[in-house]
Amino acid sequence: MLETSARLLRLLSLLQAHRDWSGADLADRLGVTPRTVRRDVDRLRELGYPVNASPGTGGGYQLGAGAELPPLLLDDDEAVAVAVGLRTAAGQGIEGIGETSVRALAKLEQVLPGRLRRRVSALNAFTVPMLRGPQSSAVDPALLTALANLCRDAERLRFEYSDHGGTATRRTVEPHRLVCSERRWYLVAWDLDRDDWRTFRVDRITPKPPHGPRFTPRTPPAEDLAAYVSRGVSTRAYASHALVRLLVPIEEATERISPSAGQLEADGPDACLLRTGAASLDVMVVHVMLTGFEFEVLEPAELTEAIRTARDRLARSLARAEASPRPVRDGADRTPGTRSGSSAGS
Repeated sequence: MLETSARLLRLLSLLQAHRDWSGADLADRLGVTPRTVRRDVDRLRELGYPVNASPGTGGGYQLGAGAELPPLLLDDDEAVAVAVGLRTAAGQGIEGIGETSVRALAKLEQVLPGRLRRRVSALNAFTVPMLRGPQSSAVDPALLTALANLCRDAERLRFEYSDHGGTATRRTVEPHRLVCSERRWYLVAWDLDRDDWRTFRVDRITPKPPHGPRFTPRTPPAEDLAAYVSRGVSTRAYASHALVRLLVPIEEATERISPSAGQLEADGPDACLLRTGAASLDVMVVHVMLTGFEFEVLEPAELTEAIRTARDRLARSLARAEASPRPVRDGADRTPGTRSGSSAGS
């Protein structure tokens, strides 16, 4: 009986992990015969789990939606990982997820064994989320779930997409993966009308069902989709592109330059390459200067000329200021909001 119960739990775990299973695949995973799989599926149904079965060569078993949520089967590390994810979800730009995460975390703690409850409680007590201000691109969690399901099930997605200027277009795509940066979510998908891969900001997507039909997934545009999206949002999306050599180790540059601001590549132990984009070369000058690092321009040559123009403009401004100094009024050199004799950092 104990062996049968353990096998039922294993079967339920497999059904939760994947949408479609053939009887032969389940039998192979469980080390039993297809007939035993059918009996175990019947036992799960008797226990109230809605396991659907479809006949034919393309058929199989699926765990359907029921009146109650089936228990999730998690090992120790998975349970702690879920707690970590719930705790930090508020900082990921998902609209309304903070309160929902707290409720879900409370439910999780109720069913955790004591050894894991102590680990999660410590995490809860000694972790403080650090938000970077209001999230202007918050995403509806229901939309993220819907997109993830379409990626998983390889179903076409129809939606209305608003570009940076607010112009809306209709799109039909084959969704592949969701990619999350520190502040935004992106969908990597094959655009059927443009016959090419595209990256879409999820907060600008408005689904227009019905979706489908199902499709055969294509080879993705890159093995490293995070790097692929980084190139798109930091370089390809802009009119001006540049390759700059920063005279600092890549570890130091990574602390200051996010993937959405440019791509970094090591260039020896004391330097790295930055590939980035901007709306214009003038903006690029400011962008590179704001990294705060010494640098040299590798391409394009026009960026060097733009830097020279900016240097001359700044030099003329300094010369005018030195030629006609203005008297400093009493208190004008004080930092606003501070009292005389106090420092801004006190």
